[in-house]
Amino acid sequence: MSEPIRMKNNGQISIMLNVNKREKIKVQSTAISSKPLSHEHAVLNEIENEMNALVGMDQIKKMMKEVYAWIYINKKREEAGLKAGQQVLHMMFKGNPGTGKTTVARLIGKLFQKMDVLPKGHLIEAERADLVGEYIGHTAQKTRDLIKKASGGILFVDEAYSLGRGGEKDFGKEAIDTLVKHMEDKQNEFILIIAGYSREMEYFLSLNPGLQSRFPLVFHFPDYTVNELMEIGKRMLNEKEYTISKDAETKLKDHLLYVRGIKGDSFSNGRYVRNVIEKAIRSQAMRLLNEHHLERTILSSLISEDFIFPEAT
Repeated sequence: MSEPIRMKNNGQISIMLNVNKREKIKVQSTAISSKPLSHEHAVLNEIENEMNALVGMDQIKKMMKEVYAWIYINKKREEAGLKAGQQVLHMMFKGNPGTGKTTVARLIGKLFQKMDVLPKGHLIEAERADLVGEYIGHTAQKTRDLIKKASGGILFVDEAYSLGRGGEKDFGKEAIDTLVKHMEDKQNEFILIIAGYSREMEYFLSLNPGLQSRFPLVFHFPDYTVNELMEIGKRMLNEKEYTISKDAETKLKDHLLYVRGIKGDSFSNGRYVRNVIEKAIRSQAMRLLNEHHLERTILSSLISEDFIFPEAT
């Protein structure tokens, strides 16, 4: 797919973020201009600066700019007495674990707060256990309470498809119905972002006839490439003031190539790299425990033997 945005028949905007190899993404001639923005757009510049600090988010930056432009121009149209398009900003994030969905949700909250779309812009994270109760009526109350907490900000429901796994008699359906009702009744009071695996999210949409049309923005988060995962690891190490030897770097890269192929969609991307890095740091600490001359370079260096990987299953 070459176009980053596709308008579906139901009015849903599907935002494809680097679905093919990131190096081969081509910018369409209809893309928003990349010319420097005036000081009036300081909010967007601030968000873009934060996005630039993230690995593998080149197209997300472009898409957030398009959402910003959409909201900004609509406000200008209203000021000029023109009709402005209805801005329903509930979103769906599709992708595997560890691909940056929560990070992007937080940045969207910050952007919308600074643009006066949301008064607070805070993020309330939830999963099935936070929404589903144990008896009739309990689920609706728990869901309403979460929506109240998210008022003025974003309610982020990860693995949203799990709400429909229990069948017709499961209370998860009650949570879905409650969310759908409040998305309509309080659409200007909070933004709902639901996230999960691509295939499972398609099933989730089928559970309530009103779901599909209520998510006008759909973001597709691709897995990181191995080179991007290595860059994530290096940035983590740099932040923690560690260096990695060449042998250790080669060992880590070979392992990521292997485990990414073995695990497929269950591979947790950036989350996996973080766990490997933290394990290596603990292994280094054990290795140095009986050393007497702990110089700065020794304390900050990770070597090949510090990287002990779990068996991929």
